[in-house]
Amino acid sequence: MAYQIQKNNLHNYRNNYNFDINFNQVFAFHHSLSQYYPTPLHNLNGLAKLRKVKRIYVKDESCRFNLNAFKGLGVSYAMNKVLEKNTSPVVFVTATDGNHGRAVAWYAKYTGNDAIIFMPHRSEQRRVKAIEEMGARTFVLDLNYDDTVRYADKYASENNYVFLQDTATENNEENVRNIILGYSTLVEEALSFMDEKPTHVFVQAGVGSLAGGVIWYLSNRYKGKVPYIGVIESSACPCIYESVVKKSTFFIEGMPKTIMAGLNCGEPNYMTLPLIDAYASWVIQCDDDITIRGMELARHPVCRDPAFSSGESGAVGLGFIDMVLQNKQERDKLKIDENSIILLFSTEGELRNE
Repeated sequence: MAYQIQKNNLHNYRNNYNFDINFNQVFAFHHSLSQYYPTPLHNLNGLAKLRKVKRIYVKDESCRFNLNAFKGLGVSYAMNKVLEKNTSPVVFVTATDGNHGRAVAWYAKYTGNDAIIFMPHRSEQRRVKAIEEMGARTFVLDLNYDDTVRYADKYASENNYVFLQDTATENNEENVRNIILGYSTLVEEALSFMDEKPTHVFVQAGVGSLAGGVIWYLSNRYKGKVPYIGVIESSACPCIYESVVKKSTFFIEGMPKTIMAGLNCGEPNYMTLPLIDAYASWVIQCDDDITIRGMELARHPVCRDPAFSSGESGAVGLGFIDMVLQNKQERDKLKIDENSIILLFSTEGELRNE
């Protein structure tokens, strides 16, 4: 099992992309949805005691809107903003590794609109099926994720459809801003269930939109006293890790392979990369074995901790924390001690086998 941790020299951040702070509007919108209810926050007291920290919390997104993943939060808020401006039916187009496309298909169906979903080479067939069950048209292309995004963007433009992507392109920034803002509900829910402020927050990154949304909310809620933040990627495609280390936007080319499908992205979201560079204390990359460790720990927890479903892209934070807390040198590097309160995000449940 392998991972790498890189300390980040934090930089001043300017809100060049006009991210809003109207979080209450986001919460009110999500509360208005018939399928909304807060997802669980698991308090892993047994693991915390075993690994000699005060608390380990995991936000479990496996039951979000019955979608098995967190993506519906950002997608629904952004799509609603689009629909507010349109009186006629809308066709939404997106690219996805699975969870984002399923969320777009779900909310399109929920609102009586259509969705066309493009997926990259080697897409998991179970993810394709889950999207088609929502009534969307799906097309698997012989392209990597980032080229699939560009294909979908062009297709939407040529057909006068709405491109609804969670990574920025020249014509998509407003939708991306709303998706990022929509993720604030995820963090607000977690913090509302906690009796204490987290000292450490670890969050996954593919293109970095979720990480940016988490950081944006934390930076506004806690102002100058933001918790330590670690951003975790797959070591197969650590575009944010490399961008932060090199202090220049870095692209991973080709077709990287990782079981963490939701993190299999080679180009960072240029809108959230400055946020990550400004607030992430560390950038981290993990091999697939780390997330397999986390999935197993979610299924078979220690002591009397609750068992829960955590998928390949969701469990990497738990696997990483379980491993790193057993190494004093690494604990010291992450400024973790017996008083640390750690918040993790399990962003998806395991895929069904049928």
